[in-house]
Amino acid sequence: MAKLRIVFLGTPDIACGFLSRIAAAGHDLVGVISQPDRPVGRGLKLCCAPVNALAAKLCLNAYKPASRAELHSVLEELKPDLAVVVAYGRLIPAATLALARIGFLNVHFSLLPKYRGAAPVQWTLINGEKTAGVTLFWLDEGMDTGPVFLKREEPVLESDDAPALFSRLSASGADLLEEGLKKISAGEMIRVPQAGEASAAPKLTPGLTWLDFSLPAASLLGKVRGLACGPRPRFNLEVPGRKVTVQVLTAALPEGPVKDAAPGAVLSVEPGGGFVVKCGVGGLLVKSVKPEGKNEMSGADFLNGSRLKPGDILR
Repeated sequence: MAKLRIVFLGTPDIACGFLSRIAAAGHDLVGVISQPDRPVGRGLKLCCAPVNALAAKLCLNAYKPASRAELHSVLEELKPDLAVVVAYGRLIPAATLALARIGFLNVHFSLLPKYRGAAPVQWTLINGEKTAGVTLFWLDEGMDTGPVFLKREEPVLESDDAPALFSRLSASGADLLEEGLKKISAGEMIRVPQAGEASAAPKLTPGLTWLDFSLPAASLLGKVRGLACGPRPRFNLEVPGRKVTVQVLTAALPEGPVKDAAPGAVLSVEPGGGFVVKCGVGGLLVKSVKPEGKNEMSGADFLNGSRLKPGDILR
């Protein structure tokens, strides 16, 4: 099988496993491209992208282009057969896509054309989907609109939150990428136009995080699971003189019937440290929380510390 000149483009932790897999497969990794270092923390210290740090450990040539023109120049110099993209974080212009002889191959964490965009795993959980997946597809100028190379389905488990589903999809996606690279090396190119109803997975915004207890409990649980990587779902607690924002870290649906009450009413404290809140339909078992300015705690400890009792209303 032919050895490929590959450039890898990726930035966050989730892309690192894919870079390691390509490096271990013996292809000619001629360059690794990530976004420039970003200031983080109160001191705004520059933080190196995880993919860039891994490239240094693997003794690979690393690049951090700050503009489209700089990215184009780097790829023009490297002359790759193939570019592999995993969570790079920027759209790539058509003129730059043309610089890879075979094309740009992207790993996307949904079954395209469903959940095109920045947060497919989170929206899969927020919307209560039962099936997730990974798509290996060829980039074009659109947002996740290019032809499909390979797909693999993955069931969504009841225990899944965003980190757990990301982990499984990453492992499945790395296997899929390895399979794809073997096919390409053997001269097998698959380009199937996307088919089916498209949907969007836009960036997560702070406004999305508020929990509206008038909605069905299943909808709120989807939000808790989908936002487990942040920004966390939350509600406000009114205390004398101010409002305290409370993040919900883990939750579930309670077993058995739920009493009738106004949405937002605390119904009961449950064994294991959680409490049940009445929703528009059903109830939400809040298992752990993080009140503003405090550490993570169980739902029951939060109720005790806040002097809340069954019948009180959360907003």
